[in-house]
Amino acid sequence: MNNFAEFLSRFQFGFTASYHIMFPALSIGLSWFLVLIHGMYLKTGKVEYFRIYKFWTSIFALNFSIGVVTGIFMSFQFGLNWSKFSYAAGPVLGSIIGLEVMTAFFLEAGFLGIMLLGWNRVNKKVHFFATLMVAVGTLISATWILGANSWLHTPAGYKFSNGQYFITEWWHAVFNPSFYIRYPHMLLASMFASSFLVAGISAWYLLKNRYLSFAKTTYSISLAIITVLIPVQLWVGDTLYAKMAVYQPAKTEALEGFWEDTPTAPYLLFVNPDFKNQRNDVQVGIPYMGSILITHSLHGTVQGLKRTPPENQPNMALTFYFFRVMFLVAILMFFTALTSIALRFTGSLFVKRWFLKMSIFMTPAGVIATIAGWITSETGRQPYVIYGLLRTEAAASSLSNFQVVFSFSLFLITYIILLAAYIKFICKIVQKGPEEIQNTLKTDERKTDNFISGLPEGIKLNVK
Repeated sequence: MNNFAEFLSRFQFGFTASYHIMFPALSIGLSWFLVLIHGMYLKTGKVEYFRIYKFWTSIFALNFSIGVVTGIFMSFQFGLNWSKFSYAAGPVLGSIIGLEVMTAFFLEAGFLGIMLLGWNRVNKKVHFFATLMVAVGTLISATWILGANSWLHTPAGYKFSNGQYFITEWWHAVFNPSFYIRYPHMLLASMFASSFLVAGISAWYLLKNRYLSFAKTTYSISLAIITVLIPVQLWVGDTLYAKMAVYQPAKTEALEGFWEDTPTAPYLLFVNPDFKNQRNDVQVGIPYMGSILITHSLHGTVQGLKRTPPENQPNMALTFYFFRVMFLVAILMFFTALTSIALRFTGSLFVKRWFLKMSIFMTPAGVIATIAGWITSETGRQPYVIYGLLRTEAAASSLSNFQVVFSFSLFLITYIILLAAYIKFICKIVQKGPEEIQNTLKTDERKTDNFISGLPEGIKLNVK
């Protein structure tokens, strides 16, 4: 493959993967939010929780369906643009992804119909169980997917034969060294993606003075989740950084932006790296903060990218700036959490218009941080597609420029249409607002009566 076709193939896969990851992340978080709401409805019997569940189920279903579609499209590229990678890693990744389909996907698909359409058709506890199983399915799916992706970062439990990698030890292959910390980091990112979405929509209702009881409940719960989880995520992120400094030192060297080992290092906010001469033409940073954040010492030494041979160095600019996006968004999240605590104590959480507007502004924060973190992780792995084993340039298919431009154009058009449709339907759902509970219950009762009337004589259906 020529250089332009390879570059565009990388860009195409990065684009489609980043696009796809939004929807599974939101689906994971929303599924567990629905489990929480359903559990509170069972415990209290308050119809407000029923309204919340019905409203957010529709948004969950939309995210879940688009996630499935974009995931299928993304997988085409393994055979289309990266056939040599598919040949080499297929025995490993194919086995793991196959198990994801056989376990998680069928579990989710089996209970999703009950979750979406089962109100008043099955017992409430059975319906809660269906919701729980869908949420568990998202975790199982994330386990296999993160296991496969983490294997590319820290391959383990394999043998190499005839140009292919085969699993010899399942436990070590799936639960490889980086999996243990990347997995909780991704799950927490999913919780933030969904929590900020819930908080943003709720804040919009509060500003518009609509569905106040509904909005106050969801706003309070989502901000509480953010407040509890943000310190955990910061600790997990710091632990992940330390783990990657051991297994992928070039990644951590690149994302800090230094070429030389630097004692008493600033925290760099802007760099203009010169790869050819292995230096920064321009750099701007906050004095001492680099050493404090990275080494937890005022005069600690931050390692530079020159420790890694130039042919094995990742793209410093991409790794550096996407990491900064993730980190700065995390700081905004932390500020949001602290402010919400102060406003709760003063009894003004639902009325401070500047904070409600900030919550709307922060609606995509979790998704942005997730995408930025994912790109940081993947660009930092370069120039390897299987770290230390298979270089990306050796994994690409032999395609012409036209072939790659044509396939990328189709993906781009399809994904733009999907995104436009997604935004349109989300806006329609939000504009319509939560259904009035009386209308919903009456509709469900009519559906239940019709369903029961079609059953054979003698069969009873528990519709508690």
